[in-house]
Amino acid sequence: MKHIAVIGLGKVGSLVATLLNDIFTVTGVDQKAPADVPFKVVTGNINDAKFLEDLLSKQDGVVSCLPYNLNLPVAEAAFKTGIHYFDLTEDVPTTSAIRKMAETSKGVMAPQCGLAPGFIGIVGADLCHRFTKLRDVELRVGALPRYPNGLMAYSFTWSPAGVINEYINDAEVIHNGVRKMVPSLDGIEQINIEGQEFEAFSTSGGLGTLCETLEGKVDTLNYKTIRYPGHARLMRFLLYELILKDKRELTEQILTEAKPPVREDVVYVYAVVEGWKGQELAREEFYQAYHPITINGKEWRAISWTTAASVAAVVEMVANKELPQKGFIRQEEIPFEKYLKTKNGSLYGKHEK
Repeated sequence: MKHIAVIGLGKVGSLVATLLNDIFTVTGVDQKAPADVPFKVVTGNINDAKFLEDLLSKQDGVVSCLPYNLNLPVAEAAFKTGIHYFDLTEDVPTTSAIRKMAETSKGVMAPQCGLAPGFIGIVGADLCHRFTKLRDVELRVGALPRYPNGLMAYSFTWSPAGVINEYINDAEVIHNGVRKMVPSLDGIEQINIEGQEFEAFSTSGGLGTLCETLEGKVDTLNYKTIRYPGHARLMRFLLYELILKDKRELTEQILTEAKPPVREDVVYVYAVVEGWKGQELAREEFYQAYHPITINGKEWRAISWTTAASVAAVVEMVANKELPQKGFIRQEEIPFEKYLKTKNGSLYGKHEK
C-alpha cells in the first residue's frame, strides 16, 4: 500500500493527510483546496460517482474524513475499485452497510477508526485481555474546552453533525447480561477527574462492534461521553423540548455559531474493566488527558490529533500487514501494543500528561 487518498480536508482530514504523507503518497480530496498543505490536492464532488471511482482506481486505499452522512458513496467506490477503506464514523447504519460490503470486499473495510469508536475500543479490549472472566466494562471519552464558559460549557472542536447524531440516536449497551438499546443523553453519572467535576451520559456509536463481540461474556458494558456538569440537561432541552432534533441543519448552525472551536482543548480517555484473574476479583483502569501538540511546526487541537493519529495508525498497520488484508476490521481486534509502536500511534505515548 503506497498511494492513499484522504477525502474531506477539514480540521481532522487535513491532519490525517499530513500524517500519512510522511509515509505514503497522499492525494487530498475536497471541494476546495486548503492552503499550505504538504500533499497533492484534487478538487471535485464526491457525489459524482465517476469522478470518485476514477480517482480511487489510482489508489491503494482511501480514508474518508467526511461527515457521517457522506461516507457511504466513498465506501461504495472503494468496494467497486477493490481498495482498502477507512473512516471515522460513529454512525451505526453507515457501519452496518459497510459491514455488508466487507463480506465480499477485495480490500479492508475499516470504519470507526477515530477516537470513540476507535481508540477507546482498542484500549478497552486490551484491558479485557488481562482477565480470565469479565464482569464490567465501562468506557468514557470527552473532548472538551480546557477553560469552559457559559451554561453549556462546550465548544464544537469537531463535526457538529456528528455530535448531534450521537446525542439523538439510541446507544447500544449490555445491561444485566442482556444486549439492548438505551436513549442517548440518559444514564447521567458524576465523575471526578483530578479534582475536577464532570458528568458522563450515554451516547450512540461509541462502542462500535464491542457489544456484539462481548455479548454473553460480560454483565455490564457501556460507553458514555464526558462533559462538564449540566450539559446533558441543556442538550435535552434543545433537542426535545424545543424539538430541534427534527431540524438538524438548523441545530448545527445554531450550535456552531454559539460555540465555535477553541484552541485550548483537552481529550479525556478513561476505561475501567472488572472481572476475575483466575479466582481473584480484580479491576484494571486506563486514564489519560491529551492536550494540543505541535506537528510539523503547526499547533493542532487535542481532538484533531487524537482522532487523526488513530486512523493513521490503523492505516499503517494494514500497510505493514499487521492486520487482515481484506474484509471487516473490528477496532477491538487491533493489538494495542503494536498500535502504539506505529509512527502515528506512538503520538499517544509521547504526549501523555
